[in-house]
Amino acid sequence: MSAGDPTSVPGTDDVSPAAIVPRGLVGGLLMGLANLVPGISGGTMLLAAGIYPRFIESVAKATALRLDRGVLFTLGSVGVSAAAAIVLFAGPVKDLVVGYRWIMYALFIGLTLGGVPIVRALLREAGDPSSRPARIGMVVGFLAMAALAWVQMRGGGGGTSEGMVIFFLGGLGGASAMILPGISGGYLLLVLGAYVPILAGIDAFRAALSAGDVGALVSVGTSVILPVGLGVLVGIAGVAHALRWCLERHSLVTLGALLGLLVGAVVGLWPFQEAALPAPGDLVKGQEVEVVRGLSEATEGFLRLPGAPEGVVVRFVGSGEPVDAEDLPVRFFRPTAGQAAGALGLVLLGIGLTTAVGHLGRER
Repeated sequence: MSAGDPTSVPGTDDVSPAAIVPRGLVGGLLMGLANLVPGISGGTMLLAAGIYPRFIESVAKATALRLDRGVLFTLGSVGVSAAAAIVLFAGPVKDLVVGYRWIMYALFIGLTLGGVPIVRALLREAGDPSSRPARIGMVVGFLAMAALAWVQMRGGGGGTSEGMVIFFLGGLGGASAMILPGISGGYLLLVLGAYVPILAGIDAFRAALSAGDVGALVSVGTSVILPVGLGVLVGIAGVAHALRWCLERHSLVTLGALLGLLVGAVVGLWPFQEAALPAPGDLVKGQEVEVVRGLSEATEGFLRLPGAPEGVVVRFVGSGEPVDAEDLPVRFFRPTAGQAAGALGLVLLGIGLTTAVGHLGRER
């Protein structure tokens, strides 16, 4: 994998801020936005910005505690702009996914499928894509992702302790997406059932920080930010080296598995699903909820589902607090002809966007 080998990249000895920081800021911004959108790879964004080889080199040096000016400039500029993009845009992206689920999922399918040629090109560079090791890797990757999608559809990831584990795994996935172009950390979060909760947690952390609410900062920080952050750190320190080792010694199997993961990703992105009104006695976050009808305009802040009659709200029994839309179960629905045509158009748009980004990355 010479493209990811920093020793083969000219100009790596230039450590002036003017040479590193601008590209690092642009690459970090694009990577942060990519990690919010399932289907787009953060590593591909770093490639497009021309900072990817230096970033990989800096990660390797930092994990070996070999810090120098180039490492600090690179990781600092990429990390600061990526974090700013995630914090600022997590809330709007989450609202779009919750409020316009079928539209966003159709776009995510296209973005995901658009990454297939990127990984396939890497596979062709490594050897024969039709070889037995590559085919075995594809099958294993596809089945693994399909199994994750099935677990999510069955309602996995709902408990608190299980949720923290899922958040940790989501951080690992996000770190992997930073390291290897073509793999979307946002999609892995989506299938694990951690995508919307993590985005909501980041947005809540931003709001608490703005308001100076220490209690909320501690609550969100320990339940969401801490496990995700630990997952990212472990991923950068461990997954990066593990992926590099696998690519160097078993490149066909590894890239085949990554291609299978991408194709299998579409299984969990069926777009025509929406939030459903809970049945009596249903639990959300371990608490019983109720559907209340006929309330007046004094129900501001309570959840109103799309298509639900006016005055129908969902709240927790006992406390009377409103239920967030992202916490409700989902159900599949039959699309209209217009929705089906619109979804197909969005899929094609997503494929075009990811393909364009992939071409830009290869040119860099």
